[in-house]
Amino acid sequence: MNTLPMKKLSSLVAVGAVVALAGAGTAAAEAKPVSAGQQSVQQAAQAAGATVAPPRGKAAATNNPLYRTGRLASSNCSPGTLPKGSTAAYKRFLTTVTNCLNRSWTSQFRKAGLSFSKPRLRIITKKVRTPCGPWSSGADGVYCSTDRTMYMLITRTQLRQPFALGITRLMAHEYGHHVQNMSGIWNYYWAARNSSGRSGQLALSRRSELQAECFSSVFMRTVTNTLPVDSGEWDYTVDWFRKNGAKGWPQNDHGKGPSQAYWMNRGYGSAQPGSCNTWAAPSRTVA
Repeated sequence: MNTLPMKKLSSLVAVGAVVALAGAGTAAAEAKPVSAGQQSVQQAAQAAGATVAPPRGKAAATNNPLYRTGRLASSNCSPGTLPKGSTAAYKRFLTTVTNCLNRSWTSQFRKAGLSFSKPRLRIITKKVRTPCGPWSSGADGVYCSTDRTMYMLITRTQLRQPFALGITRLMAHEYGHHVQNMSGIWNYYWAARNSSGRSGQLALSRRSELQAECFSSVFMRTVTNTLPVDSGEWDYTVDWFRKNGAKGWPQNDHGKGPSQAYWMNRGYGSAQPGSCNTWAAPSRTVA
């Protein structure tokens, strides 16, 4: 089994939703339940190969059409090597992985009968202020829902110690937030958050973050042979999150380490978005 320096992973812990969600809060204030009629429309759209707008209300999170689409579509993703010291190579790697994510999730939304648009990718070499607010300290990547953009920061540490599995996992996590945004899951998330107290908001944040991590692991399973994903590195990564995943957060808004590892294993084990329904999961699994 490969052993990896902790710095390789500690610098790639996903931060996305902490700042990215700030730009989407008011957009879902009028969320409504998904009716049986709306579900029938979605099913008909699936059969016809057409798409419809994302659902709203609690069912958008607990019974989303994405959960019934089976295994995530393969993108045959092969971004190549990630050599040390090359910013240009790093940018090519990030762009290729984003294109892979686009192919997989575009196909999955089509199977769900949901409309979809790709996120933007902005690669930066220094921290910037996004439309969602200031850059979070320690973050190497964020997703801002206001402009539907993934902001990926290339640091000197990453150039010195490139870790293809780690950066791909992080990108897939941030993309997972875009999936939540486009599928209507965040319609419910923000409506519920706006009417909850502090403890309720933290619980909802955990369900959102753990789902994005599960979506990330679903994608990682589809690129096992083409990225490729070394089994030793993957096991080490999951174990690292089990032991350290919660240490970077001053409050429990991303889930405890064992919860993070649990959802990583669920996503990777099934390769299906349907295994990532944190919104209907028992509280003990999203602690």
